[in-house]
Amino acid sequence: MHNLADYLKEIKTVAIAGHVNPDGDCIGSCMGVWLYLRDNFPDVRADVYLQPVREVFSYIEGLDQIHTECDTEKKYDLLILLDISSRERIGVAGPYLETAGKTLCFDHHITNQEQYTWLYNDPEASSTSEVVWGFLEEDKISRACAEALYTGIVHDTGVFQYSCTSPRTMRIAAGLMEKGIPFSEIVDESFYQKTYAQNQIMGRTLMESIMLLDGKCIVGVVRQREMDFYGLNPGDMDGIVSQLRNTIGVEVAIFLYETEFQTFKVSLRSKARVDVSEIAMVFGGGGHKRAAGCTMQGLPYDVVNNISLYVEKQLKEQEADD
Repeated sequence: MHNLADYLKEIKTVAIAGHVNPDGDCIGSCMGVWLYLRDNFPDVRADVYLQPVREVFSYIEGLDQIHTECDTEKKYDLLILLDISSRERIGVAGPYLETAGKTLCFDHHITNQEQYTWLYNDPEASSTSEVVWGFLEEDKISRACAEALYTGIVHDTGVFQYSCTSPRTMRIAAGLMEKGIPFSEIVDESFYQKTYAQNQIMGRTLMESIMLLDGKCIVGVVRQREMDFYGLNPGDMDGIVSQLRNTIGVEVAIFLYETEFQTFKVSLRSKARVDVSEIAMVFGGGGHKRAAGCTMQGLPYDVVNNISLYVEKQLKEQEADD
């Protein structure tokens, strides 16, 4: 079944959920599905569950309908999970995994090995938003739905620059643009624009970054006290690891930010030679070959030392193959 409508037969209530700390693709795919259901299935009551969404996405229609807390008294016929690589990553809708009649998951993480009623995971897709597009009828995609899906694709492809971008990705994006969406504004406002404080923390991280492994690996760290000083939160860290990765000669970028005392969210990015999803899985995380993450505890030195050992191992294996 490759049409969302096939999964909605005899369904009256749907919960739509994304992962913790929702990014552009998570938000875009969740809202894209919600808007598609709203526009085409008026008899289906759908609710979206996400942690608070950053202001830069305020142009997406329906954000005011998002539920940021789970009502355990509610029961849903169908739970739709989007961009969730593992059960531990489910955000506020976690309890519904046990109470919903059926569960449908759309994803594109190579590390996703979960079991649901239905799992459609395409690691070759640029984004979950691209995966979702394949289950919708194009002529039934509204302008508002197109804006949400385009947002998801833009963010997970780095505005079509990452290796996950394919000719199919570009054709889908073109079709969404033909819906009349303000595509340039979406890119500028949600991807490129930063607040002054965000630019300050990025600049500080770049200035204090260190190079390892003969310049093939770069590391940046933000402690909780620094986030507090600038009045920032984890959502404001977007873009830092990608900027680190852009450094000439660097193959892998490692970015850590502290979420609580000596607990760090680790973001990994690579260019071509290192599969960072394999490294993230060692430490209980996951993701894609060129973009992955995990959560680790300890001093920054210990975290970086542990990760860099696996980076060095892959680099040496690549050099041996050459």
